[in-house]
Amino acid sequence: MRTQVLERNKPTPIYHMEEILGVSVETITANAFVWAKQLVIALLILWIGMRIVKVMLSGFKKAMSLREMDPSLTTFLESLLKITLQAFVLIATINQLGVATTSIVAVLGAAGLAVGMALSGTLQNFAGGAMILMFKPFKVGDFIEAQGYSGTVKSIQIFVTTLTTPDNKLIILPNGALSNGSLVNFSAQDFRRVDWVFGIGYDADLDEAKATVRGLLESDDRVVKDKPILVELGAMADSSVNLTTRAWVKAEHYWDVHFAMNEAVYKSFNAKGISIPYPQMDVHLHK
Repeated sequence: MRTQVLERNKPTPIYHMEEILGVSVETITANAFVWAKQLVIALLILWIGMRIVKVMLSGFKKAMSLREMDPSLTTFLESLLKITLQAFVLIATINQLGVATTSIVAVLGAAGLAVGMALSGTLQNFAGGAMILMFKPFKVGDFIEAQGYSGTVKSIQIFVTTLTTPDNKLIILPNGALSNGSLVNFSAQDFRRVDWVFGIGYDADLDEAKATVRGLLESDDRVVKDKPILVELGAMADSSVNLTTRAWVKAEHYWDVHFAMNEAVYKSFNAKGISIPYPQMDVHLHK
């Protein structure tokens, strides 16, 4: 009984703090320099990396300014580039601290793949908009023909381009298809060639008809005189002798000259008695 009492009254032993968060003090002491070194290097990577990102963004903005890129596209691409570069710097910093970044990169990659597949059409339109704003195959105010539609470009947005047709309809075209398909820009060049075909009768004076058409073109101030004017016999059709006519004008005068010449030639031919034939059929009856 005495032995049992002594055991029960035995004082509780005092344990010395030999571990911190499951790591022995000796291990912490031995590796303190290594950890401090890794921390300093990680901070240096973070500091230098962010400075490099800042310099790269500044160079990107200057490059976009020199190319006269659209401000909305420049701001969006700058933000996208900034987030991407800073993510790389943070991953490099975490990796220097000894944290495995493989799983983080794998999760981010899987998430990016899922988002990309879900928004494939939208991303294609965004990429198309970026290409249009970067390379500028057309600009606001140009008259273009694309995807089966013709009209004046009203706006170029990130995902779509809007056109206004001559009869004032609004056409919205996705940039993905617009950047990958065929496109005709009627406003890209300063000058355009106007083509006509004027028909005269077989009994009409060919030389007089040619001189009349050429005189009308040469008297029009909108016709460019230092470029060739063509008025030649193009074809001897079933009901008419066709005069192929070509002249150069400034792009903005194309339709004005086209319609004005049609009216002027019609009135001049009638005034001079130059017959303008129309399709006809001669029927001969034989007994």
